[in-house]
Amino acid sequence: MESLLALLRAAGDPSRLRLLFLLANAELTVSEITEIMGQSQPRVSRHLRLLCDAGFLERMKEGAWVFYRATDRDDAGQLSRAFATLINPDRDLILKDDLKRLAQVREARARQAARYFAANAAQWEKIRALHVPETEVESSVLRLLRHARLDQVLDAGTGTGRILELLSPHLRRGIGIDSSPEMLAIARDRLAKAGILNCQVRRGDVYRLPFADATAEDGFDAVIFHQVLHFLDDPQAVIREAGRVLRGGGRILIADFAPHLLEFLRNDYAHRRLGFSNAEVESWFRTAGLKPTTMESFAAPSAVQGLSVVIWVGELIAVPRARESGAAA
Repeated sequence: MESLLALLRAAGDPSRLRLLFLLANAELTVSEITEIMGQSQPRVSRHLRLLCDAGFLERMKEGAWVFYRATDRDDAGQLSRAFATLINPDRDLILKDDLKRLAQVREARARQAARYFAANAAQWEKIRALHVPETEVESSVLRLLRHARLDQVLDAGTGTGRILELLSPHLRRGIGIDSSPEMLAIARDRLAKAGILNCQVRRGDVYRLPFADATAEDGFDAVIFHQVLHFLDDPQAVIREAGRVLRGGGRILIADFAPHLLEFLRNDYAHRRLGFSNAEVESWFRTAGLKPTTMESFAAPSAVQGLSVVIWVGELIAVPRARESGAAA
């Protein structure tokens, strides 16, 4: 009873209810919130701090920016969703204006994302032309993941957020991380346009995932690396780190290139590795305590100047040594 009363007291303010309503519909920075609500930054920051302390909001730092979002966890998440359901913006002029200004903020984001995408679209299209259509790979990703539990999913190196969009109808909660603010802007715009509220993106390092070790009660059911590993110096370390946040029975799915000889991808597009062999990927899985379960290959459109795409899946069957030693310490 006291816990519920504390939550109600934290939310019991017109400005904080407006914040909960806005942040149930979008991830926003402090400057975006002040623009929408027409309040000073110190005042907005105070309300945000109170709601964070009560557990209503999640706070994600990205460089100099901080994004806020309504939590979907625990009692605070349930209460926040109830507020969002009960509030009717059609009956409140202030909330209706908030939604109009939120739409303007989203349009500004979309324009920024579109400029970055247009500036880089040519190089992405050149690489896409070298391998099978993404729809074929995406269909297999969906088929391979849907047959088991998908409560929480991590898209590591989310890029444009396409994999989160693809999986969103089939999971409770999806998180995408990426080191590029420009790619995160594109991903946020994609999710917002699709009306996807059960997925979020944040800035993060795939070598040091911003999540605690998985437990029997909490952790990711799947971690996905879609066209990510060929950019990295040490893919094995990344797979080991992904295993750390994977719950028992969880899976890691990798979609990347088979070994190839297209050196221009290294020189012109920052590809660190020219594909991976089955033996190499399976050794990463075993080192991280995973059992290799699936391998599917998609042949290159051209045997001479093309890229074969491979999907590998590994399932966690043992607690990785790093987690064991951490627990012992």
